[in-house]
Amino acid sequence: MAIEFTDSNFDETALQSDKPVMVDFWAEWCGPCRMVGPIVEEVANDYADRAVVGKLNVDNNPNVAMKYGVRSIPTILFIKNGEVVDRQVGAVPKAVLVQKLESHM
Repeated sequence: MAIEFTDSNFDETALQSDKPVMVDFWAEWCGPCRMVGPIVEEVANDYADRAVVGKLNVDNNPNVAMKYGVRSIPTILFIKNGEVVDRQVGAVPKAVLVQKLESHM
């Protein structure tokens, strides 16, 4: 299951993780975000032991989105060792997200 990132837990759960991290920046009103949501859940389940996968609602948590320059959603950041190593903007198939995540494992 995808975890819920927030402004208050982001540093601890994403930046300090010893595993690769995939963060889906989304909002309830965003149509493409609703298409990506189930894919993120699948990836979270598939990689439960090997990566931290979660979602961050930009309406409720604007600080992290601002910090990382997220202007379009969905935006998915890939973080390793506290640094953003890749970014995907827009809705894409699961295979694209898996390939990006795998490349940072």
